[in-house]
Amino acid sequence: YADIEFRNPAVREELKYWGKWYLEEIGFDGVRLDAVKHMSPKFYNEWLGYMRSLKPDLFAVGEYWAPGELPLLLKYVEETSGRMSLFDAALHHSFHSASNQGKDFDLTTIFDNSLTKESPGLSVTVVDNHDTQPLQSLEAPVEAWFKPIAYSLMLLRDAGYPCLFYPDLYGAHYTGSGRDGSDVEIFLEPCAHIEKLLEARQRFAHGDEYDYFDHPNCIGWTKAGVQEIPGSGCAVIISNGDDGFKTMSMGKNNANATFIDFLGNHPEEIVLNEDGAGNFQVPAGRVSVWIRK
Repeated sequence: YADIEFRNPAVREELKYWGKWYLEEIGFDGVRLDAVKHMSPKFYNEWLGYMRSLKPDLFAVGEYWAPGELPLLLKYVEETSGRMSLFDAALHHSFHSASNQGKDFDLTTIFDNSLTKESPGLSVTVVDNHDTQPLQSLEAPVEAWFKPIAYSLMLLRDAGYPCLFYPDLYGAHYTGSGRDGSDVEIFLEPCAHIEKLLEARQRFAHGDEYDYFDHPNCIGWTKAGVQEIPGSGCAVIISNGDDGFKTMSMGKNNANATFIDFLGNHPEEIVLNEDGAGNFQVPAGRVSVWIRK
């Protein structure tokens, strides 16, 4: 809880000196700036300007944690003139709510009041982080059943810069104090299908994006693919309720093609019609990523 006097020019110059030293010593591509809402945006405007005089393409993301408070994030973006990205705390809040409300959450609103929707080029998306996991200071974990859905919304769409949470890849086990003061043992399992979703992002989630956000419990979108990546393109469909289906088009270049669920959640194959449209399906409470067989 040490106070840093950013109004003192000697302090600002020392922090510039430290940034230059650190960059020259180890080299790095970007910085994560913690708890930026407690610091002067004027300082970060000055500091990032200096650091980018040394490394013009330096990436910066700030942690301004304000769940459900999009106006505060947008105000900070304004005050820093877009010099840094921000973690989309507003979207995380929607993920947390959706995972707890189940079919009562309207999936068509999942991106409403999010930085990803309002300023996608400056949004860093997260499903969870070290503060939101169980027993931590901002505890608001996304339930395990919804995590593959949340990651598909992050990884397989254009908007936002996805940031993965380590335990969602590798799991975690720790003990901490519960609200009653007693020790609680926590086991976090890796997110189901996370490796497949990462592979799908690399191989298939390319090209123009078309949304089918037309049902509160079943939404989808298609990625048309690009010529430079053979086999690219996919159709993604999500359900937070019962088994779902949605007619979506993959374009005439996929006329009469056979599609399979890359995640294996739906075992049957789908054959598209002569216009490249098909009746894509998804099991209850899951996500399916349909690719050309």
